[in-house]
Amino acid sequence: MRGESLSRRLIRRLRALRREVGMTTAEYAVGIMAACTFALVLLGVVKSDAVRSALTGIVQSALGLAG
Repeated sequence: MRGESLSRRLIRRLRALRREVGMTTAEYAVGIMAACTFALVLLGVVKSDAVRSALTGIVQSALGLAG
């Protein structure tokens, strides 16, 4: 590597960086899928009867205090 020219080292490094770009894209895709899954689970919890009645009670209580 010591006798290698600067241009060859630069080309090799650029090729390595290009291979790493795909991994970043894959990591973003996994993160987006995890966020969507979490959102669906959260939506299911919020739409449940127990949570809905608790939230309704909180809102009615807050409106009662404000009015």
